[in-house]
Amino acid sequence: MRLFVRSFVLVALAVLLSGCGYNAIQQKDEAVKAGWSEVLNQYKRRADLIPNLVNTVKGYAAQEKEVLIRVTEARAKVGQINVNANDAQSLAQFQAAQGELSGALSRLMVVTENYPNLKSDQSFRDLQAQLEGTENRITVARGRYIQTVQDYNTYIRSFPQVITAKIFGYKEKPNFTVENEAQIQQAPQVDFGTPPPAPAAPQPSAPPASQPAPAPAN
Repeated sequence: MRLFVRSFVLVALAVLLSGCGYNAIQQKDEAVKAGWSEVLNQYKRRADLIPNLVNTVKGYAAQEKEVLIRVTEARAKVGQINVNANDAQSLAQFQAAQGELSGALSRLMVVTENYPNLKSDQSFRDLQAQLEGTENRITVARGRYIQTVQDYNTYIRSFPQVITAKIFGYKEKPNFTVENEAQIQQAPQVDFGTPPPAPAAPQPSAPPASQPAPAPAN
């Protein structure tokens, strides 16, 4: 009898928790963790490319010492951050450091436009292609993570899940900040080596229509 009562209680509890969103909260929480792991994986992939990139550029453009140092320092700063994705301040510091590194890399790629021999080097071209691909993958991973966190936060704030979340200690998660949330729907095509298009030349204005000669006076 006791075994029957215990089984009945367990089944009833499982049904109750499921109806209150407990299982869905677990699934969404795991999805957020998986999304964050992918974000870190893509950022690490970029960081691993940088030493070879810097050394390759240095072989052709050693005089660009300041730019190379900024890239190296920005990469080191990223590596020193022990980010906690559940802490808003830690996540903001991580995002700022990654943004600084992105800016330093962009400046480095602009500088390489002044060195034709470097641009034709096969190792540099391979590294550039890998870096461009990684930037796109970072954008995709970040976008998916943002959406996953938004889905999780919205779910645990809804009734009756909000009660279950409070009982079991599930809280809202901080998220990346984006200037334009519509941009996370697709990754931009990143091309550090393509210069901006030249402005269109102004079209010459049409010459004024010739006026008919005045009739001779009688």
